Amino acid sequence: MVVKRRPAVAGAFYEDDGELLRNRIEWSINHELGPARNPRSIGDPVAVVVPHAGLIYSGPIAAHSYVAIKKRLSPSTFIIMGPNHYGVGAPVAVMNEGVWETPLGDIEIDSSIANELMKSFEGLEVDSFAFEREHSVEVQVPFIQHLFPGSKIVPIVVWEQTLDVARRMAQALVSVIGNRKDVVFVASSDLNHYEPHDVTSEKDMKAIERIIKLDSEGLMDIMDRLNISICGFGAILTAMEYSKLRGIKHVDLLMHATSGDTGPNKMETVGYASIAFHVGDDYQH
Repeated sequence: MVVKRRPAVAGAFYEDDGELLRNRIEWSINHELGPARNPRSIGDPVAVVVPHAGLIYSGPIAAHSYVAIKKRLSPSTFIIMGPNHYGVGAPVAVMNEGVWETPLGDIEIDSSIANELMKSFEGLEVDSFAFEREHSVEVQVPFIQHLFPGSKIVPIVVWEQTLDVARRMAQALVSVIGNRKDVVFVASSDLNHYEPHDVTSEKDMKAIERIIKLDSEGLMDIMDRLNISICGFGAILTAMEYSKLRGIKHVDLLMHATSGDTGPNKMETVGYASIAFHVGDDYQH
């Protein structure tokens, strides 16, 4: 019997009808803040940071990472790591078999890569319960299904968000992926939460400066000093540490906005950014 993870936030974070959901993804791409109107050229991405809020708010920003990947690569697998907002299940949880269902159909889990990661990272535990209500990985899946049909995922959620976990996960990623171009790491995270638009924008840019410099300690320091509430900072730290191990020198902010840019409420906003960690080449800005 195939293990099937059913959607938890279809009809809330994104449309629960397949055609409407595809329309929403295309709307995100063609939005005034989306990649069709704000194109960027980068090298081959090895990792990206992508927001995970409701697509009507964060979709245009999230689309930048996936369009940037599609311009350069045709990945067969996306390793998606997000925060465990509910703090249930294993500290670092993975699903290593089965499929995830969305209104766009089923997407298969890459069991081979998931099992190899478990061998390389001692604390990575199979725990489907950790994913039952969690949206941080789920919201990424429709973009992947729409733009990269036939690809697979490795879903990981973490409530033990520490630099030690990030570094150990980065080592595992390098040992399993090596220099393969057909596997991309997705760090699913929103940025500052529930403050006025101007405050969120300023705090976000302080954090983004550290991310672009691959300064993990600096990111944690400025989050602490300025009280920047980044929900998936563990995944972002993993992308940073993984990129350093891969010798990546090019990190680009593709787009930043807040929910105050995409929605009507500018008093309680959430920050969103698409950031690419890539090899850099003649096409880079």
